Amino acid sequence: MNSFPIIRVVSKLIIPYILLFGLYVQFHGDFGPGGGFQAGVILASALILYGLVFGLPAVQEVAPPRVIEKLIALGVLIYAGTGIATTLIGRTHDGGQVPANFLDYEALNHDVLHGFLPHGQHLGIFLVEFGVGITVTAVMTMIFYCFAGRSRLFNEKASA
Repeated sequence: MNSFPIIRVVSKLIIPYILLFGLYVQFHGDFGPGGGFQAGVILASALILYGLVFGLPAVQEVAPPRVIEKLIALGVLIYAGTGIATTLIGRTHDGGQVPANFLDYEALNHDVLHGFLPHGQHLGIFLVEFGVGITVTAVMTMIFYCFAGRSRLFNEKASA
């Protein structure tokens, strides 16, 4: 792609806007259409575009595969951790503590940092969508790494 300077310049200009739009979809997903999955795909598309234009080694410097692997696990941990936390916290019903179901967001109601930290339903949805967004971004990026690295792997086997 070194022989296509227009594509390189336009990509450098558009990638920040793709990332910004992905963050908008991620954090607006609580109030309207969108959320973790859509934002994850949009954010990954920025990394994939960077990799297609500047090459696999360049994008792996920006987002190393080891970091991507850890982000996959972190996203799943945030999602599952939210569900486990709601189950362990339980909720009060008629003056008594009763067990809550997995991802029962009412268990996350609180009186801490009122007005700053969102309450139950909103906090639960935010955490779940955040975990999904991280996981989808990382998985889509890792799939691109696997496919983009195949030609190099086949070239090494063919030359051996």
